[in-house]
Order: sequence, then structure tokens, then C-alpha cells
Amino acid sequence: MSEAKSTLRMLVALQDLDLMIREAQDPESMGEEENLGFKLRNLETLQATRAKLAEQIGPRVLGLYERVSRRYGRAVVPVEGRVCLGCFMTLPTSVAPTKLEDSKIALCENCGRILYWL
Repeated sequence: MSEAKSTLRMLVALQDLDLMIREAQDPESMGEEENLGFKLRNLETLQATRAKLAEQIGPRVLGLYERVSRRYGRAVVPVEGRVCLGCFMTLPTSVAPTKLEDSKIALCENCGRILYWL
């Protein structure tokens, strides 16, 4: 697996952990999940897991993720049929997955989100 693909997988996992942390901090959301029978993870465990994962991602890419995440909430979004599912703009053909180098992470030219292909 290329370094970019590995980093992308870690970014998606980091985004999922961020979502779980936000939900664990929301008392209304926690009550609903408990009523449905879901076990809730300890907030400290989630934060520790997130910190370990963040250490494995390069500082430049992590900084980009944090900046985009603060702006939009979701920093890593899928692409379907050349459309960024973050801003719903059609991507230029220069950003097609076959033309990307394995060493680079693709960004949407419109919104700046990190892209992955379905």
C-alpha cells in the first residue's frame, strides 16, 4: 500500500474518532444511544486513541486536516463520478484518480477538502 493511501486511511479513521468524541461530549446524543442499547466508549479512551493516530500522521498533513476540519466539520470526503461530496462541485480531469501520483493526497480545488474515491 502506498504512503498516500495509508495516510488517507488514517485520516478517515481520525475523522471518525473526532465524530465519536463530539457525540460523547453531547449529553443529548449520549442519552439517545444508551436508550437504544449501545455501549458508550469512555471519552478519555477515544481521546487517547485519537492522539496515538495523530502521531502517525505527518505534521503537514495533520495541520491541513485540522484546518479544514475546523472550517467545514468534515475534512475528508468521498468523490463520486468526479463530484466532490463535500461541496458538490465537479472536479477537473486533472484530479482524476488515475492521474494522481501515489505519493500525493488529492484536495478539492473548490473547498480544499481531502478527497478519496469510492
